[in-house]
Amino acid sequence: MAEQDTSPPATLLFVDDEPSILSSLRRLFRPHGFRILTAESGAAGLEVLDKEAIDLVISDMRMPEMDGARFLEQVRQRKPEVVRILLTGYADMESTIAAINRGEIYRYLNKPWNDNDIVLTVRDALKHKQLEQENSRLNAVVMTQNEELKALNAGLERKVVERTEEVRKALKLAQSANARLKTGFIATVQAFSGLVEMRGKTLSGHARRVADHARKIAARMGLDEAAQQDVLFAALLHDIGKIGMADDLLDRPFSALNPEQRTEMMHHPERGQQALMQIEQLQAAAQLIRHHHEYYDGSGYPDRLAGLAIPLGSRIIAAANEFDGLVSGTLTQHPMRPKDAITFLMENRGKRYDPAVIDCYTAILTEQFKNVVDEIPVRPTSLVPGMVLSRDLQHRDGYMLLAKGYRVDAPVIAQLTKIEATERHPILVYVYRQDTEPAARSA
Repeated sequence: MAEQDTSPPATLLFVDDEPSILSSLRRLFRPHGFRILTAESGAAGLEVLDKEAIDLVISDMRMPEMDGARFLEQVRQRKPEVVRILLTGYADMESTIAAINRGEIYRYLNKPWNDNDIVLTVRDALKHKQLEQENSRLNAVVMTQNEELKALNAGLERKVVERTEEVRKALKLAQSANARLKTGFIATVQAFSGLVEMRGKTLSGHARRVADHARKIAARMGLDEAAQQDVLFAALLHDIGKIGMADDLLDRPFSALNPEQRTEMMHHPERGQQALMQIEQLQAAAQLIRHHHEYYDGSGYPDRLAGLAIPLGSRIIAAANEFDGLVSGTLTQHPMRPKDAITFLMENRGKRYDPAVIDCYTAILTEQFKNVVDEIPVRPTSLVPGMVLSRDLQHRDGYMLLAKGYRVDAPVIAQLTKIEATERHPILVYVYRQDTEPAARSA
């Protein structure tokens, strides 16, 4: 039997100088289980505020003596945790802007209101407040745990310092992406990402690494600043839908999960989107999170989108996420070497991954891992005259097309491209990186 919610109902305060408006609001919200308080002026509203524990206040703009803008400014100063909503007419836009600036209202609604819209707005506002309170509580818990950890041996303390440094780097990465965002908003994004990573040891640093790679891909592919910001935030928070999952799901590779567990894991992109949709600044990122497990050939989840129907930001995050999963061992039973993970990306170019994204990403990875990767896999269309084969090129029927050490030229590239197009089967050619290239065989 499901556990019942025993928390007290939220208390709403309605302030309006028209009794008929207060009566309408009271009739509208009372059936929804809220505790309703009313006041017919700003001064009376402040008296109620001082005496009662208020969760949310809705105030009319036009009131004598103290208008809604001044009243909500007083509410913010006295009890900033109270959610503030303004009712205003279309002619009050200048006053509304003042209320937004001085009272830092959550939202404003035009009169006459739509009953369904105002109820949904109040519910969303209370959920947002609850999320902020839970975030503060969790932050307090983390701080307490950190203090306790300091009393342990030096090894444990060092791990705490390392984790704190990882969180700090993630925050710095978010801040550099868009300096115009308020510090508090960026801290919230960072905190959400850090909370996910604390759930399982395999998640440690994962979001930061994926975000770093995704940002580099987006920048190199020429996405504008706003799109890069959405990719960055989505990458940092792409696993937020896992925050409520059991530990045994988070600490095991996806390939080791049973069908029921895989089904549970496959719901996390939708949950991640749902968790962030109420935050206006993260709605675009939430959409990217929903589709970051879609595959280019349509075999992914949750919506089985294919090709360009998948948002570009999601296609970028998909590649960065799976590369990190391959080298860390969260996708397979054993971690892959970077060069083998790069090969996996290329072999699935056009199947799991967007070809344009993979071409860009493999160039970035080759630069990053140049000390351990001495060859790169490329498709015939990406070959450049003068490249030298690092492996024999076999036809899928078993016979050799080109031998290791062969230096390709334009006619050979054209022939390979024609074979691939005619047979409709991808050809992967392994060539040496230019700075590791040995003496090549003559053509």
